[in-house]
Amino acid sequence: MAGMSSSSSIGSVTPRRASARLAAIAESATLAVDAKAKALKATGENVIGFGAGEPDFPTPEHIVEAAVAACRDPKNHRYTPAAGLPELRDAIVAKTRRDSGFETTANQVLVTCGGKHAVFTAFAALCDPGDEVIVPAPYWTTYPEAVTLAGGVPVVIETTEETGFRVTVDQLEAALTARTKVLLFVSPDNPSGSVYPPDEVEAIGRWAVEKGVWVITDEIYEHLTYGPHKFVSMPTLVPDIADQCVIVNGVAKTYAMTGWRVGWMIGPNDIMKAAINFQSHATSNVSNVAQRAAIAALTGDLSAVHMMRSAFERRGKIMHGMLNDIPGVTCIEPQGAFYCFANMKGLLDRPLSGHVSHSTLELSEVVLSQAKVAFVPGEAFGAPGYARFSFAMGDDDLIEGIRRIGEFAAG
Repeated sequence: MAGMSSSSSIGSVTPRRASARLAAIAESATLAVDAKAKALKATGENVIGFGAGEPDFPTPEHIVEAAVAACRDPKNHRYTPAAGLPELRDAIVAKTRRDSGFETTANQVLVTCGGKHAVFTAFAALCDPGDEVIVPAPYWTTYPEAVTLAGGVPVVIETTEETGFRVTVDQLEAALTARTKVLLFVSPDNPSGSVYPPDEVEAIGRWAVEKGVWVITDEIYEHLTYGPHKFVSMPTLVPDIADQCVIVNGVAKTYAMTGWRVGWMIGPNDIMKAAINFQSHATSNVSNVAQRAAIAALTGDLSAVHMMRSAFERRGKIMHGMLNDIPGVTCIEPQGAFYCFANMKGLLDRPLSGHVSHSTLELSEVVLSQAKVAFVPGEAFGAPGYARFSFAMGDDDLIEGIRRIGEFAAG
């Protein structure tokens, strides 16, 4: 009928405005907790936030100076290769050889807009619709969303405190199906702080080779290990896996550069060609100024890195001890990264300071409201009953924040 609007044919049904693919993505729980804490602080509340996973140290001065110089150089004001500045790709090759003993070439490197972008690109490069990705839990909140957005299906495997939150080959074998395409492997791990010993890394790598399963290994916390625990790179221990392995990494955690947004992925030539083509359409090149800063970071000495690691180790011991002193809370000692992953189940289903929480999600909301302390509940990591506390913060706030939770638990 003339004059009828196109919407009248569907009656009163309101069409979806956002695509189903993007509408299904959950908000980043870690960023959401951090935003809530900052919003309360902005109103004058004395809030202590254990949510965000970022070093509290400033970026080392020589890196900042490299960025300042880059700003003044007109060649950095223009487009550069989508795969990354040649000097940075070379620096990543040299850094990977230095830190993990893995040999790669510059054409196997893609510089990305942070490590998170490398994770999304890696899954996009490997997953077809319906491909299954094995994701050990607890997991960083972004991983399942990246898998789903790429068309894959996350297959979550639960781990326990008793196994140090490390997955076993037997568990991987039980989860294997004809549609299994990728295993996500993370060591040191966010959120659990666990570090896989070399024999377990090798066994998992050999299993993946035997079964023809790809591995995406996230090595962003490689420099942050404590005590006897050491990082080892799977493709170095198991050279046969190099042709079915993608490494993701970045400067954020090691060099206190979370805001600079420089990461990378390393993989076989055919996968990297596809990933580079994708980036050429998605973002073009990463900010040239940030890339120049990353070159300074990767080619400089590691003295600032060692200083920060020592501070994190000390803070982790303080937090670990204080959490275990709270009745109803237990926590394994962090082996790497900068998180304590505490079992909070003893605080649930009983009155505390006039409130009863039936989940760590509820508990986190009550603690933020009553004690003015923000932490990320385990539900965000596929581990209800637990909570992640970042110790990448000053000693005074760390001690005061855990003291408040202890006082809340005693009330």
